[in-house]
Amino acid sequence: MIPYIIMILSFLLDGLLTNYLPYLEGTLTLFTPQLTLISIFMIYPFFKKQEKKYYIIAFTLGFLYDLFYTNLLFFNGLLFLGIACFTRWIYKNYEINSIRLLLYLSLIIVLYESLTGIILYIFQLVPITFMRVFYKITHSLLLNILYGEGLYFLLKWLPKKYKKTRLN
Repeated sequence: MIPYIIMILSFLLDGLLTNYLPYLEGTLTLFTPQLTLISIFMIYPFFKKQEKKYYIIAFTLGFLYDLFYTNLLFFNGLLFLGIACFTRWIYKNYEINSIRLLLYLSLIIVLYESLTGIILYIFQLVPITFMRVFYKITHSLLLNILYGEGLYFLLKWLPKKYKKTRLN
């Protein structure tokens, strides 16, 4: 139940925050939300034994993200699926703690924004430059890392009856 609450909350917060936080180039904000992406990384431990279900959830969440926020059908679905595969690789090969989480969340954001920029540039969907991608990455990190760290500590302090697996 906990991972579904996290996903729904992150999805709704993404929509809410993008409406109220200025995040276009030239604004003075450091808060570009990618909370749904962070939630995909944070919920993996709940699906360690159900990886197929995890991949289906990641793709579905990306598809819904496209449907409600971007109007690029299957674009984020496939990107979120790729991020889910990368997340699985991180969790299988490395231990997660609060310090390393900063690095992993940063990698996830950089990977997502870079892949988005490359795909948008290749298919000329929107005019994009390296500086815009760099701007989006740098302005995505602060809010999303704080959200990920907050989720990490919240999940770590939950009673054992609510979580069926350890986070690291």
